[in-house]
Amino acid sequence: MTDVRPAVGVGGHRDGPESAVSAQHDTGSVLHTLFHSEQGGHEQVVLCQDRETGLKAVIAIHSTALGPALGGTRFHAYASEENPEEAAVKDALNLARGMSYKNALAGLDHGGGKAVIIGDPGQHKTEALLEAYGRFVDSLGGRYVTACDVGTYVQDMDVVSRASRWVTGRSPENGGAGDSSVLTAFGVYQGMRASAKHLWGDPSLRGRKVGVAGIGKVGRHLVGHLLEEGAEVLVTDVRPEAVEQITAAHPEVVAVADTDALIRTEGLDVYAPCALGGALNDETVPVLTAKVVCGAANNQLAHPGVEKDLADRGILYAPDYVVNSGGVIQVADELHGFDFARAKAKAEKIHGTTLAIFERAAADGVPPAVAADRIAEQRMAEARKAGAAS
Repeated sequence: MTDVRPAVGVGGHRDGPESAVSAQHDTGSVLHTLFHSEQGGHEQVVLCQDRETGLKAVIAIHSTALGPALGGTRFHAYASEENPEEAAVKDALNLARGMSYKNALAGLDHGGGKAVIIGDPGQHKTEALLEAYGRFVDSLGGRYVTACDVGTYVQDMDVVSRASRWVTGRSPENGGAGDSSVLTAFGVYQGMRASAKHLWGDPSLRGRKVGVAGIGKVGRHLVGHLLEEGAEVLVTDVRPEAVEQITAAHPEVVAVADTDALIRTEGLDVYAPCALGGALNDETVPVLTAKVVCGAANNQLAHPGVEKDLADRGILYAPDYVVNSGGVIQVADELHGFDFARAKAKAEKIHGTTLAIFERAAADGVPPAVAADRIAEQRMAEARKAGAAS
């Protein structure tokens, strides 16, 4: 049987002699981030290895103040100039912290966590590897609950669940909720309506010109919501076949050559980044014509300060981790016996949450991203205080 003890435990309850064993690579910058930077403060980081299956993984638990950490499992190769293992740890730390904030603002009784399996999912993903990973998840005793992320899918969570009960995002056949992109898109749509309400006084998107960059599972559903409301929709994607599929299904949708052309479109009301992170950066913000940015992509702000650049240009930014939380709302509901209507009702509250963030931003004189962070941090601090007092 595979030894499922964590190779390295930081701040958790499973530290022992083996916790002093670390990778031979330089982890100084990672440890500095963990222990000394504002991006750190994580409760526990677990390095997982199963040589028989080739599994190398990182599980990062940022906070359990609100409840068990909840966040997906990313399967990625990390083709980086730096050490790929160190890059994976950095990614896990960043993503886990983001999940704490996302879950707090989604009103969930969950903290934030994230896992990364290092490798090319097209080459290295096997059922044996996923089961080995599941044993590591199970060894944490419910402190971390996993789900799908980039490179993992519903069928993968079905396999992981063979080795652990702390798995969501499973197929309906296995007691799960299935594809979470439906409620992710619905939540982004609610955030977009809140943005319209705040900026133009009316939540309706009818007649608004909306550009969607990235029309994968979430983007396709979002386009559907927009068309139903009567918006004028423009799309782009790096995959020509994705564009062809959406325009074939909806001839009224306008295809744009690329993201650069999309963000420069004259008369664009809303820009919805729904592909990779870093979409809002020093090159894109100065030429962006839209008055609202509201999309499903994670980590849209390329670096600190971009949120101020948007505000200085009069562009309203709906924080990504707020509006794209419909998916985590869905998988969290699965832990209680999934009910789609119940989960959708919770996702609908993203509208009100987004409006509250805009109001807090105006009151505090800060960009919406800063206001969102403050609200999330307040909820987590209150939970920690209540926990300490009990």
